[in-house]
Amino acid sequence: MVQKYQSPVRVYKYPFELVMAAYEKRFPTCPQIPVFLGSEIIHESKSQDGSIHIVERSCKLTVDAPRLLKKIAGVEYVVFVQKNVLNRKDRTLLIEAHNETFANRVIVHENCSYTVHPENDEWTCFEQSASLDIKSFFGFENAVEKIAMKQYTANIKKGKEVIEYYLNELISQGISHIPRWTPSPVREEDQRSLAADKLDTDYIERYLGQLTPMQESCLIRLRQWLQETHKGKIPKDEHILRFLRARDFHFEKAREMLCQSLNWRKQHQVDYILQTWRPPPLLEEFYAGGWHYQDRDGRPLYILRLGQMDTKGLMKAVGEEALLRHILSVNEEGQKRCEEHTNQLGRPISSWTCLVDLEGLNMRHLWRPGVKALLRMIEVVEDNYPETLGRLLIVRAPRVFPVLWTLVSPFINENTRQKFLIYSGSNYQGPGGLVDYLNKDVIPDFLGGECLIAVEILEGESVITWDFDILRGDVVFNLFHSKQAPEPKPREARAGSSVQLIDQSWVLGVDYSRVESSLLCREGESIQGSHVTRWPGFYLLQWKMATPLACAASSLPRVEDGLTSVQSPGHKCKLLYYYEVLASVDFRGSMSSLESCTSGFSQLSATTTSSNQSQSGSLISR
Repeated sequence: MVQKYQSPVRVYKYPFELVMAAYEKRFPTCPQIPVFLGSEIIHESKSQDGSIHIVERSCKLTVDAPRLLKKIAGVEYVVFVQKNVLNRKDRTLLIEAHNETFANRVIVHENCSYTVHPENDEWTCFEQSASLDIKSFFGFENAVEKIAMKQYTANIKKGKEVIEYYLNELISQGISHIPRWTPSPVREEDQRSLAADKLDTDYIERYLGQLTPMQESCLIRLRQWLQETHKGKIPKDEHILRFLRARDFHFEKAREMLCQSLNWRKQHQVDYILQTWRPPPLLEEFYAGGWHYQDRDGRPLYILRLGQMDTKGLMKAVGEEALLRHILSVNEEGQKRCEEHTNQLGRPISSWTCLVDLEGLNMRHLWRPGVKALLRMIEVVEDNYPETLGRLLIVRAPRVFPVLWTLVSPFINENTRQKFLIYSGSNYQGPGGLVDYLNKDVIPDFLGGECLIAVEILEGESVITWDFDILRGDVVFNLFHSKQAPEPKPREARAGSSVQLIDQSWVLGVDYSRVESSLLCREGESIQGSHVTRWPGFYLLQWKMATPLACAASSLPRVEDGLTSVQSPGHKCKLLYYYEVLASVDFRGSMSSLESCTSGFSQLSATTTSSNQSQSGSLISR
């Protein structure tokens, strides 16, 4: 027999918007309702104008039942799915809930609504109805029915108290009024989505690129199918298009691949990875990869110094899952940067370029568990990020590389393999090499480019800290300030030469000024220091030989986007250094030293995401 419940209308003498703010405080946990163990969002979406907000949650509730019944049922809690549809324009909240646990034995449905009082628009009404149908439950149907109704009745009473509790909390915090929703001006992003509904010519050219009528038709069909059948977040057209291209616009194959990927994203919460993922400290310190400007075609550029990484040590230290999670965050960041470049350049950028430096690659990198983990990562990326790699530039491939290539190439899609360009030795320099794909000022100086590292301070009150080890030779360290951006000038015409950061025409005291006294540093010393900046502008950290011949200097406007090091032969000085820029309020007067060079690992940059509060980088200079 189906048990039904209908509540009387409950009235809160508060505006709808304030009641909604109190309602949101119930999640993700609510100590005032002990049976409510917690919740997590499994789907969320908003309308174009922001008036409608849909949230779907998975909620866990404990079961207040005899121990014997719990043991027979085999569960300690039950799972309910709750769907909330908030309409800010109409000032309504509709709630639907049903049980997932024992859904084939017990059917529970609940419907609730918050609406504006018909006679006073400053009051809010609440109504609730529910039904319970117990089909079978191991012979305990009557007992389960009584337990369920008793607990449900208690929760109804508690629900009113909870809303009033959070209303009082808001008022005590000085929040007694929340403005009603009003339409906001349509943003460019919203205009883009509106245009996408029609797939007009301008939209295609602006965001998707050249498509044949057949390809346009496949995209529209697949998107419509997702809108009709997919319960989660609908991916953007660019994302759908990647899967169509990966399957040569074969509709059924692309649909199957995309559906499997969407289920995988939901299972592993990939949509939230950029907000939630924080790499372990060791991974952040020793993972030698980062985003670095863009290539000649406008694609975001990612640089990975695989040969310099202790992959075996990293895997043992942080585990395979952490490495995989980090790779996923890099791919998510890549997609985000493609969107940004598309908006900046006014033409579609759907893929990125990856530059992999293999200098230092040896048999240690072919450690069996490490190769197995690499193959798994390749498989995950191939299945879920198709057509995101525009070009892969592999430089300084050593003799051991063919062994690694033999192991991994069978797992890489043929279309992807065609995007690989492999250079051994120094044949990446000159025509036909990196300069064909990257501007000279983007090529890192450890590959013979003119990339600099300068520190730009936008606010006066910041702190620059440094930490460096003198590995060979004696050097003099200086810190200068200039209002104008430095322009790099190579000392010699050959690739890999050091860079003259301070123009010879500059006059000390006029074009730039010394803000720290010169410091003579002897071979083998470790130096730490800091400087509180007084003016905006460019701060130049300079290391040079303790002889008339200057050695090296540094620079780069955005260190978090860069990887750089001088690896040219013939230099008489060698040092390992690290610096960081902090807001003065974040500075604590200390920082940890880098690993010694005896570890055999040269850390260049661990940063793969941007931060407005700090910039950091580390590199070897000779």
